[in-house]
Amino acid sequence: MFGKVAVFVAGSWGTALSQVLAHNGHEVYLWTRNAEQANEINEHHTNEKYLPEMHLHPAIVATTSIEVAMKDASACVIVAPSGGMRSVTSQMKPFWKDNMIVVHATKGFETETLKRMSEVIEDELQCGADRIAVLSGPSHAEEVVRQCPTTVVIASTSLDAAERAQDLFMNESYFRVYTNQDIVGVELAGALKNIIALGAGLSDGLSFGDNAKAALITRGLAEIARLGVDMGANPLTFAGLAGVGDLVVTCTSQHSRNWRAGSMIGQGVPVNEVLSRMGMVVEGIRTTKAAYELAERRQIQMPIVEQLHRVLFENGDAKTAVEHLMGRVRKNELEEVQKMSMDLIDK
Repeated sequence: MFGKVAVFVAGSWGTALSQVLAHNGHEVYLWTRNAEQANEINEHHTNEKYLPEMHLHPAIVATTSIEVAMKDASACVIVAPSGGMRSVTSQMKPFWKDNMIVVHATKGFETETLKRMSEVIEDELQCGADRIAVLSGPSHAEEVVRQCPTTVVIASTSLDAAERAQDLFMNESYFRVYTNQDIVGVELAGALKNIIALGAGLSDGLSFGDNAKAALITRGLAEIARLGVDMGANPLTFAGLAGVGDLVVTCTSQHSRNWRAGSMIGQGVPVNEVLSRMGMVVEGIRTTKAAYELAERRQIQMPIVEQLHRVLFENGDAKTAVEHLMGRVRKNELEEVQKMSMDLIDK
């Protein structure tokens, strides 16, 4: 059993995971840059900006000091936005100890380098990959903090690290955790599904109906797997919690900020205004840019990503983007699956 756990940062998901850890009996120090937010959490046990009307466990202690958060901690949980991951982990470095493990739950890429989050963490903490795990799967913060039954997966190249992290979060009442050693696949699935959720929201914003959204989810999963396998992931990962599980929940729920952002774009709201209204990071927008560049670099066909890139970054029209997808050259579904299988065998 772990004693003290440091959690970075105090957004909705970081706070929800802190709640799980506290319910499991851990001493939780939740780091935030915002002194006012820290005071609210400590004095009122609430985080109204990110989880309104939710009461937090009194064992969660908020702090603005990274040193205080990490002192004597056995594990660190990082839920920083992808764009801030390198900054946060570089600040953690002076207080990092070899006996710690780090679990991240951020779904995105570093757009400047196209690196996965575990690679960024490894760069900055200068720790081995066997000290890093990723938590992913179908898990809205709003439901986890209310103790709704939730099942996730934790992946690491080290089975020992994955199982240590599993022990950290697993409980019998509402939070079930599986392990997986395919960290590449779990990270890619978690990041890339946000793009498809944007597309699903856009489709709903255009009132295209359930048929269109189901097709988008299905073909989106094919694109995710296509890029993932090329980057070394196990294709079976995309049929699991981090893949189809997270994809379905993010594409069909109004809890999903990516779905909400896509829906507003589909209704004609400019992207900059959407981001202003959301007030929180929409990872799918940054990830679309990264995935588009990865697909070009690796010569992987990702037509949904391509069309969303046009809408988000090239002033493309949303309805026209869907028409381009529907009008593509005829394909045979099983031939695509067989080709992916042969590509995997060749690797």
